[in-house]
Amino acid sequence: MKKLSIIASFLIVTTGWLAVAEPNKTQPQSHSAEFEKMKSLVGTWKGKADMGGGEQEFTVEYQLVSGGSVVVERQFAGTPKEMVTMYHDRKGKLAMTHYCTLGNQPGMALKSADAKTLKFDFDPTCGVDAKKDMHMHSLALTFVDADNITQEWALFQDGKSAGDKHPLITLKRVKA
Repeated sequence: MKKLSIIASFLIVTTGWLAVAEPNKTQPQSHSAEFEKMKSLVGTWKGKADMGGGEQEFTVEYQLVSGGSVVVERQFAGTPKEMVTMYHDRKGKLAMTHYCTLGNQPGMALKSADAKTLKFDFDPTCGVDAKKDMHMHSLALTFVDADNITQEWALFQDGKSAGDKHPLITLKRVKA
């Protein structure tokens, strides 16, 4: 009888724990139209750009993670130059955090959007000192068509543009 009581107690506790641990599936998340546009990038892209030291080929990967609430962008994956950018909605508006090889994490908020281009600008609350730290300050992401995009990053140093150190990056979707 004691054994049966222990088994019954275990089943009640386990069942209760599983009910609490199951993810909330009652309401689907709603995202901004700009975040939905970012989701269309999921996949692998190839491109060329002169990032300093001559033109080089590289791959950019976009992946949807965290229950569909974040788009992860990986540039130069698996190399010492690897950078990760996370795109997500913050209070209903698209934002991003760029984990840079410069060793900092500038945040940017969507400044403007139209049918083709999303423009992000530096978020001064991100913890990077824009007047002192070299950092990525803005990004214009242009959807040329479903299989071609461009990125134009602006690098800042000492509170002003560092010039053309990061030219236009052109990327083409890799077909499976």
